[in-house]
Amino acid sequence: MFGRVGFTAAGIEAIAAEAEVSTRTIYNHFAGKEELFAAVIEDSSTRVADVLVDLTQRHLGPVADPHRLEAALLALATARSRPRAELADHFAVVRRMRAEAAHLPRGLLQAWDRSGPQRTQRELARQLRRLADLGVLEVEDAAPAADHFLLLTSGAVSERSHHGAAPLSAPARAALITAGVRASLHGYSRTAGC
Repeated sequence: MFGRVGFTAAGIEAIAAEAEVSTRTIYNHFAGKEELFAAVIEDSSTRVADVLVDLTQRHLGPVADPHRLEAALLALATARSRPRAELADHFAVVRRMRAEAAHLPRGLLQAWDRSGPQRTQRELARQLRRLADLGVLEVEDAAPAADHFLLLTSGAVSERSHHGAAPLSAPARAALITAGVRASLHGYSRTAGC
């Protein structure tokens, strides 16, 4: 319901009807729509973050050789940007949240950011710091390096696809990801500027 009509338009009565429960049942568990929405977004953000943290560890964890780095980053960015049917409802809610951001209670946006995007960014930064410690990358501060990588890859795909509302072809997605990985590597590789 929140993904289809957004937070503002979703009424408790409509949510109860969709869930095939009474409004009283909802109020027995949640103080109101804001608390229900917070629970929904935190739960789904945590599940999405679990997937993205696992992908980051799986693709970057084994890398210790600079010659394997570009392929690992391409594989990670490709895996992160691949549409997943099991996560579609979450991203529908996120698209609605972005559209309604100015009207949402600040705490809802913070709860989403904390349980999802911040968690995945921290894991990527941890992996980039590890690669820098191994001498594979030249990264002074891993947090902005992780942000740059995400903006140049997942962010570019998200922007071009209108946050997943207009899916990109596989070749278009691959081109954006490849350009983003190479731009990121140019800025942070040991040989950048040489």
